[in-house]
Amino acid sequence: MNRQAQAAMLFLIGVAVLHAGFTDLYLRYVKAGLRPLLLAAGIILIITALATIWYELRRPRATQDKPQKHQPEREHHDADLHGHAHREPRVSWLLVLPLFALILVAPPALGSYSAMHTGTALQRPWGFPALPSRDPLPLNMTDYAGRAVYDHGRHLDGRRIKITGFVALDRGGAPYLVRMALNCCAADAQPVKIGLTGQIPPVLQPDTWLQVTGTYTRKRTTDPVNGGVIPFINISHATPVPTPHDPYDESWNG
Repeated sequence: MNRQAQAAMLFLIGVAVLHAGFTDLYLRYVKAGLRPLLLAAGIILIITALATIWYELRRPRATQDKPQKHQPEREHHDADLHGHAHREPRVSWLLVLPLFALILVAPPALGSYSAMHTGTALQRPWGFPALPSRDPLPLNMTDYAGRAVYDHGRHLDGRRIKITGFVALDRGGAPYLVRMALNCCAADAQPVKIGLTGQIPPVLQPDTWLQVTGTYTRKRTTDPVNGGVIPFINISHATPVPTPHDPYDESWNG
């Protein structure tokens, strides 16, 4: 891989990163708040590639402009360079792999398989602000689970609640509603799980997105993966919905 090839690779990776940043594709990899940094990284890669090409085009011209001293020694040196060129290690061609991954493969968001092989990542909230008086009350997965476990449902009792998440089934076929929560990127995504009880749809397929309406229940279970607490919601109505614009839950860390 010579300098021209390196510059071409940097340019193409930069374009691919910008493409992901200007579309929803970047949400498969990082949290929404990192979009400006992703776009900046793509621009820097493109500028670096263009600067490398500019340097390579100027270098032969600058060499020709230098006075030709010690010509025999220089010719011997050039011949030695042509005969024994020092190339960059071939492992550098592995840069092609992330490029192909960005261009050719659009991985789906993490789903039920990852969720059921990772323990629930529910964290104690900083506080429990007052809830609006809407009916049904829309809550994200983290807010409901945190209030159900750490506030013992004090602000949830008697309220109809609406939550959206994807379906995951444990080894015994018990259904859970799940949302993967991010700290930074998909590599550190962890699930927040809510058990389903009440009027559960008779047929549930893993990774199907559902919007459920129900009420708080004191029922809980223990996650077999890490021993974390999983609260339940008593369903009165469930509707399949399309995958949301941002499939990850970022509410637990702002």
